[in-house]
Amino acid sequence: MTAQNQNNRPEPDRVLVEIADYVMNHEIQSDLAYDTARYCLMDTLGCGLEALSYPACTKLLGPIVPGIVVPNGARVPGTAFELDPVQAAFNIGAMIRWLDFNDTWLAAEWGHPSDNLGGILAGADWVSRNFRASGKQPLTVRDVLTAMVKSHEIQGCLALENSFNQVGLDHVVLVKAASAAVVMHLLGGRHDQVVDVLTQVWVDGQSLRTYRHAPNTGSRKSWAAGDATSRAVWLALLTLKGEMGYPSALTAKTWGFYDVLFKGQPFRFQRPIAQWDAYVMENILFKISFPAEFHAQTAVESALRLHSQAGQRIADIERVTIRTHEAAIRIIDKQGALNNPADRDHCMQYMVAVALLFGRLTAADYEDAVAIDPRIDSLRKKMVCIEDPQFTKDYHNPDKRAIANGITLRFKDGSALDEVVVAYPIGHKRRRSEGVPLLEKKFRKNLARHFSEKRQQAIINLCFDQRKLEATPVDTFVGMFVV
Repeated sequence: MTAQNQNNRPEPDRVLVEIADYVMNHEIQSDLAYDTARYCLMDTLGCGLEALSYPACTKLLGPIVPGIVVPNGARVPGTAFELDPVQAAFNIGAMIRWLDFNDTWLAAEWGHPSDNLGGILAGADWVSRNFRASGKQPLTVRDVLTAMVKSHEIQGCLALENSFNQVGLDHVVLVKAASAAVVMHLLGGRHDQVVDVLTQVWVDGQSLRTYRHAPNTGSRKSWAAGDATSRAVWLALLTLKGEMGYPSALTAKTWGFYDVLFKGQPFRFQRPIAQWDAYVMENILFKISFPAEFHAQTAVESALRLHSQAGQRIADIERVTIRTHEAAIRIIDKQGALNNPADRDHCMQYMVAVALLFGRLTAADYEDAVAIDPRIDSLRKKMVCIEDPQFTKDYHNPDKRAIANGITLRFKDGSALDEVVVAYPIGHKRRRSEGVPLLEKKFRKNLARHFSEKRQQAIINLCFDQRKLEATPVDTFVGMFVV
């Protein structure tokens, strides 16, 4: 018997239609969301500027073919590059993520929603420059902030109940989806084109997490989001040219995303898409103090307190107990040799050891010059991570979203220091008033790496003025970061 497949083209998957509704029609009215998005814009660009100090990052930047300059192209902050929007999105996205220092969202799936700024800023700058060249009004920074709020919401709400890492897929698939939707809107796409580009995202090949985990951890994790956000821009440009969509990309029997890559399970949501607003941006986690995988942020803060308490007794430590949550154990509890900076910044024991030994943790501490210190590995071998079920429960509680770690030091003479527990990192919403001044300090420090005092002050004056910043044309704003 010959099987016959019914070729009746279905209506687009409802999830994708509703996401397009949110992108095209929902008006963000939260002042908190826009204020937080402004800080997110500042911090994300600052992270990119800091990454330009690292040759491993800068060697990947620029045009694919050396020497190419695109007239009215998208600019790359901190550089003189003027590129097509796809390659510019890769450049900006790679810079942003390189040092693991931009914002974070933790849920069933984790990730970094500000990764979407690569596609958003490249697309908005390119459109604005071409609008201006043809006598039209450019987009404003308000449009960029709106796209950031919505991309955060798309990525974050998809992450709340859907674990892509559990099926071996990397979280950057959510960057691709969120970037594609909002960039399509910024480029002037219609509602049906937002749906079409989202279908392209889900039928696309998706990245494995291989490069994030032992024994293969490597630098691709630092440019994977740049790849995802730039791929989103490319798919959006193809769709704008009239490339068709695939309406049941998620739900098609046998061949759809759900059946092929998600064990036949549909996406789940904590609340209906029709109720999405600005929850993720309002509750985003900033990485302010340490360029470290976020599940270790509070562990490093605890270790720094213990560094001052232990004094000269670090060499006499017999055992370090790290009481933590399940996600931290799954991702960054790592034994054995660490082969590169990407390996080290995803190792709980390495980060805690550096903080205990030196009273600091900076991006430079992941480089070979520091990692060669034999005391680090010696201390790592004395560490044990144990899950506290209550920490795990509080991690998943939407009213808390704690990322708790506690550290106890026991010495060879049998004595011990009291456990130091930190439940909420300084970048958490619950510590926002404490964190914002430090975030501003971080931004100033990163500006000083590249710009004259006069330029620094001009950028600061603009970025610290919400109304003035929002009204600024995108191409004018990006131009302030060109060298």
